[in-house]
Amino acid sequence: MRGQWLALSLGAALALAACGKQESAEQRSPAGAPPAAAQTAVEQPKTQGPTSGLQAKIAHLNEDGSETVPEAASDNGAHNAMLAAVASTIAASTPTASAATTNGPTLWQEGVNYTRLVPAQPTDVPAGQVEVLEFFWYACPHCYAIDPLVESWRKTKPAYVSFSRVPVMWNEGHRSLARLYYTLESMGKLDQLHSEVFKEIHASGKSLVAANPNDTAESERIQTAFITRFGISEDAFKKAYHSFAVETALQRADQLGQRYRIDGVPTFIVNGKYVADVRSAEGPEHLLSLVGDLAAQEHKP
Repeated sequence: MRGQWLALSLGAALALAACGKQESAEQRSPAGAPPAAAQTAVEQPKTQGPTSGLQAKIAHLNEDGSETVPEAASDNGAHNAMLAAVASTIAASTPTASAATTNGPTLWQEGVNYTRLVPAQPTDVPAGQVEVLEFFWYACPHCYAIDPLVESWRKTKPAYVSFSRVPVMWNEGHRSLARLYYTLESMGKLDQLHSEVFKEIHASGKSLVAANPNDTAESERIQTAFITRFGISEDAFKKAYHSFAVETALQRADQLGQRYRIDGVPTFIVNGKYVADVRSAEGPEHLLSLVGDLAAQEHKP
């Protein structure tokens, strides 16, 4: 019974591996490349493991960027607790990450655990560095669940890895949270408050975006009220919020999202060549091991 429960839990966990812009069977490649050159990161080959309809039952991404979470009468808002349980279940019911890294990236299968982008895309890092991008969305529960692992990896990654998060901007709701991210970055407050933004949304249940995502003024008011709780000046925050640096960062993020045709998060891009996500890597810990192995492979002379 325990083995059956673990198998079912793993299937549910992998099904809950991404927040998607839309579900599609179409293949995609970087902008300008033949459409069949690569698959979407959230649409890996069907051989990768069990799936279920639980994702559709638990979470639905609305067109306005909000997430609808159907709750049974007895649920009482237990959605976040369930996500935490799913995250821990993945770690308990899949092979350890060390098993994948012991013999290097030869254990990873192209087309199964990751997708190669053809043609490879240009990166924005110095020579000798390997670029790793994480496309994410603050309101995505899967990005929230994996973020502690990402933070741990970020602090211990090799010096040759240049890591950046890139918030998606599929609509104004996403753009508002992306603006918050880049505002904190421009103010040097991202390390302090990145996890606090996640907690405010997922632990406290505050969206940090107006009920009408197109009401950007209201979203700014909500975010300003949140940020000032941490001793940040309202005037300084608003000045950075509308700064040229933030506008430039938003434009670049938008361009990157379009270049890689990101339609699900969290998604990792390694050195403009490889796409991987939780589902393809078969677990969040495996994903960070895979990213590290691909980066090490790219760093070889």
